[in-house]
Amino acid sequence: MGEDTDGAQQRPRTRRRGQGELESQVLALLQRAEAPTTAGWLQQHLDGDLAYTTVVTILSRLHAKGAVHRNRAGRSYVWLAAADEAGLAALRMRRVLDSGTNRDAVLASFVSTLSPHDEQLLRTLLNEAGPQSDDHPPRTPKD
Repeated sequence: MGEDTDGAQQRPRTRRRGQGELESQVLALLQRAEAPTTAGWLQQHLDGDLAYTTVVTILSRLHAKGAVHRNRAGRSYVWLAAADEAGLAALRMRRVLDSGTNRDAVLASFVSTLSPHDEQLLRTLLNEAGPQSDDHPPRTPKD
């Protein structure tokens, strides 16, 4: 560690993660876990020096998004993945769509930016899903 001009010790700088990167890492680790896991276990198995409270915050955010489930285990929780990375991205997309004031414009803008391959894939997926009504939640794709 070096000293700054005042003689104080400087900590080595660590790379700052991109938005959503830590959530993706936590979700990927939960998916690889053989059983529901604790925040402490996740903290030990994640890259870097993360505080326990940081891991719990990320888990709480993922829980609020519906990407993870939690079950009481004594005074704390055990956590398990409810969605994979694609599912998490879909949840984010849905949240953006739901927060917009003009859904039609948001969808039209999104579709207009799709590549021909992605547009065809979307058409295929919509055809496979069949007609939807406002009374029924969207179906999840078949595995």
